[in-house]
Amino acid sequence: MTMNGNSPLRRSTRATLLVAGLLSATLLGGCVRFGAKPPASLLTVESNARVAPGTVAAADKGVVTIIEPDVPKALSTVRVAVRTGDTSFAYVPKAYWVDTPRNLFRAVVAETVASRNSVLVLDGGQFSAAPGKRLTGDLVEFGIDARARQAVVTYDATLVGSGGVLSKRRFTATAPVRDIDSNGVAPAIGVAANGVAVQVADWLKTL
Repeated sequence: MTMNGNSPLRRSTRATLLVAGLLSATLLGGCVRFGAKPPASLLTVESNARVAPGTVAAADKGVVTIIEPDVPKALSTVRVAVRTGDTSFAYVPKAYWVDTPRNLFRAVVAETVASRNSVLVLDGGQFSAAPGKRLTGDLVEFGIDARARQAVVTYDATLVGSGGVLSKRRFTATAPVRDIDSNGVAPAIGVAANGVAVQVADWLKTL
């Protein structure tokens, strides 16, 4: 049995192939997206203190290993937390940190301590058998208090030596924020974070 070019079966096959081609073109044309649309920009905070180029830090001046602090669930995200009540939080729309608050804060503290103190500053991945004193703790707040319209950073620091805990202390700093949006929050939180970092660096000098 032969099948000419105008047979019903041949026309049906052509129609099926045409529909499949149109569907493929539609999918490739962008109707299917993989993942969410990335934010236009990412936010960060940095230390206002800088270690000068060429500065040499030696272990004979002391060693402090600064470890990422623990954080509550509200801060275990790259979103910017806003306290709206005693027991409630929200997040700033379209505002995302470049890293988690615990890592950003550790970097600010480490740079500040290294620039203001003479000790050798390490992170948790750099020491082997001799970490020196270890600075750890809890980053209790790292965000915005909408009720007071201010940034708040609170850190419960714990300094640990070879024999156990040497000292514990709470540090906090605030900074006013005018606009609670993606443009206004990071600078204010940065000011507060630097305020706490300076307090921590000066505290370590006394221990």
